[in-house]
Amino acid sequence: MRRTEPGEKRNARKPDPATAQPARSKVRAAAPMSLDRLTKEQRSWNMSRIRSKHTKPEVMVRRLLHSMGVRFRLHRAGLPGKPDIVLGPRKRVIFVHGCFWHRHPGCREATMPTANRDFWLPKLEGNAARDVRHRAALRKLGWRVSVIWECETRYPDKLARKLARMVGYPTAPGA
Repeated sequence: MRRTEPGEKRNARKPDPATAQPARSKVRAAAPMSLDRLTKEQRSWNMSRIRSKHTKPEVMVRRLLHSMGVRFRLHRAGLPGKPDIVLGPRKRVIFVHGCFWHRHPGCREATMPTANRDFWLPKLEGNAARDVRHRAALRKLGWRVSVIWECETRYPDKLARKLARMVGYPTAPGA
């Protein structure tokens, strides 16, 4: 199946090249100059595909935990911040955060967009502040809170060792 391009409707008929009108320019006359390389429609299409649950880093962490025989619950609504992974009997929750969206300190992926800074700065700082509040509330309830950053999932062996230490799983076979 062919992938739908931004701004293109599924099952839309292609215009006949012989009778097609010339394409209209997408230049906005009265709009202020934007630093964004994409049109508003393309940016909207990209943003609509960003997920909050079941992301690739989250699925990777879940697979590693499952391979260790660890059972868990997902996105438990009764806890502050709806943690991505809840290890109930161990009283541990794991958040799998994207470096950009949650402002991973010192990470090269946690960049600030150059376009529309008035929107992005409070948005991203608000995300980080909310994360701090949720972790504090969970600790107050007696939960141990861990954060796995998206950039950490690039090194599966290192991540597996970190998760094994976190859940008390023996790292060497038969240990």
